[in-house]
Amino acid sequence: MQILLWFSIGLFMVDSCMSHTSFTCEPVHVQWCHGMPYNTTFFPNMLEHYDQDIAAVKMKHFMPLANLRCSPDVHLFLCQAFVPECRKHTHVLRPCRELCERVLSDCSRDMLTFGISWPSELQCDRLESCHVSPDGSVVSAVEVTTSRSSLSSSRDLGFWCPLQLKTRPGVGGSFLGAQDCAPPCDNMYLKPHEVHLAKTFIGVCSVVCLCATLFTFLTFLIDVKRFRYPERPIIFYSVCYSFVSLVYFVGFLLDNTAACNEPSLPGRVSTAVLGAQSRVCSLLFMLLYFFSTAGMVWWVVLTITWFLAAGPKWSCEAIEKKAVWFHTVSWGLPGSLTVVLLALNKVEGDGISGVCFVGLYDLAALRWFVVAPLAIAVLVGLSLLLAGIMSLNRVRQVIQHDERNQEKLKKFMIRIGVFSGLYLLPLLVLLGCYLYEQAHRSSWENSWINQHCQEYSIPCSRHSVDVERPELSLFLIKYLMTLVVGISAVFWVSSKKTCSEWASFFKRTRKKDPISESRRVLQESCEFFLKHNSRVQHKSKHYKSSSHKLKVVSKSMGTSTGMHTPVTSNHDNTPLSTAVRNHYIPSQSISDPHRSSEASVQERIGSTAPAERCVKADSTGRISSHTESSHRLTPKDDLLEADQSSAHCTNNTQ
Repeated sequence: MQILLWFSIGLFMVDSCMSHTSFTCEPVHVQWCHGMPYNTTFFPNMLEHYDQDIAAVKMKHFMPLANLRCSPDVHLFLCQAFVPECRKHTHVLRPCRELCERVLSDCSRDMLTFGISWPSELQCDRLESCHVSPDGSVVSAVEVTTSRSSLSSSRDLGFWCPLQLKTRPGVGGSFLGAQDCAPPCDNMYLKPHEVHLAKTFIGVCSVVCLCATLFTFLTFLIDVKRFRYPERPIIFYSVCYSFVSLVYFVGFLLDNTAACNEPSLPGRVSTAVLGAQSRVCSLLFMLLYFFSTAGMVWWVVLTITWFLAAGPKWSCEAIEKKAVWFHTVSWGLPGSLTVVLLALNKVEGDGISGVCFVGLYDLAALRWFVVAPLAIAVLVGLSLLLAGIMSLNRVRQVIQHDERNQEKLKKFMIRIGVFSGLYLLPLLVLLGCYLYEQAHRSSWENSWINQHCQEYSIPCSRHSVDVERPELSLFLIKYLMTLVVGISAVFWVSSKKTCSEWASFFKRTRKKDPISESRRVLQESCEFFLKHNSRVQHKSKHYKSSSHKLKVVSKSMGTSTGMHTPVTSNHDNTPLSTAVRNHYIPSQSISDPHRSSEASVQERIGSTAPAERCVKADSTGRISSHTESSHRLTPKDDLLEADQSSAHCTNNTQ
């Protein structure tokens, strides 16, 4: 007997898995059946309703019959049909045939009056006969098991949201077509140890991508003028993917805090966030979707600028004039799409990465807001890139006799090709992952429903479904391709020049500009002459010999001179020191060191004024003529002219 009982239970379990699930008893919530002699019910009922709310809506059309009391058993019959009594978890009491015929006969006239049609599921000939009790009375209900009730249904009713996954009404969440329902926080397809491995993998990849994109951006900050158009968009898309990797790293640190909701009631499970109900989840979604889409748009802009430079031969300045339009499209389009998704409440929490994105459970949103922009970006960018490379190849054929420029152009084409391949290959793989997911997600969801229908007490499919679930490698590849795109920018900035710039930055020494250095020397020379002339004005009666003044001038310019020897130096690299060496040693100062004070003043002014004019790069003839004319001036006029020349030099060098 026990063997037969266990065999029957086994057959029942197999049969229930092949048809519908066995539910457990639940309290009666339908208000019209609160007065019945039972308070627990079972679903699905004989009318194939799998929820008390739906049963109450359908039962409402028959309540006029109960209010009119057209039959003394009409209220009991309706409750037994729509909200049946549950006993011992698997036994249900349903109305019998004689009770149905009696109620239908008594209420047929009122049914015609109110236009109520008797449902086909309640046809009396489909019900079992009533049993007679030992005392001779007729029992109005028939006890059946859930296996028989489930066999009575001949169609699949789709997905019904279990109580464990119910959300607050009005939140706007929808899961597998069921409103006010959310997916479980634990991944539907991966095992717990696989989820843990995926989280660690995403965290490591996000750190690597963040370091690579920050290196590219900091290299740009060290030398901003180095990266001009058409290669400037590389910097902007590196900034975008630095934010993408940062969001994934934050999701790794937060685990599932932002992507999942805690159970609201006892007996519920943690569910993924659906809609803009969580501020942290919405913020992560906005940053992730905005910058990932902006990165793709900047890639298209990069191919456009390359095409303009290679095809129509636009200059860097001409391309840079269109930078306002590039920024408007690259930031405006992703911002508009982000606002639209927030308005449509398409934010979804990801239980694997810990972030929030779009299209994780909604195939339509994935198709139009993720796959479509990605496909358009790849198609447009690849077309412009090929057109630009073809233009460069034609230029290379034209300059085939110029081996030097041809070699440079060849290296540039190889560099563009490798960089574009490093960017396009991850995008193409990511697009393939999304398309594969589009094609197989329905079968994955059906397999998940059949595996968890008994756990969640929801109807299983009547048809046998092959168990299908995605492999862990699919998720790892998808997240890797999302993050590795930003690493390709490192290839573009990797050069000897980058290494030297970073070495100079860490040593805090910059390569000095020769022009700037010359300007600095000239400025210091003019300041010296101004200061020296002011001293002459205050001590006009005590002049030193011209040879001593020549030593002072030569020392300030980095030269050396003696009293009776020509001026020679190994450091006089500036034009001003050369002019001093060639023109500022009059023969009188060497032959007659004891000449008068007036002549000494004239000689000083004659040697100072031409030096200041030399700062303005005057010709040697002009300086010599001015030197000769200065000897014919009086000391007072000489001092005045020297002051004017010093002031004029200062104004030109500032």
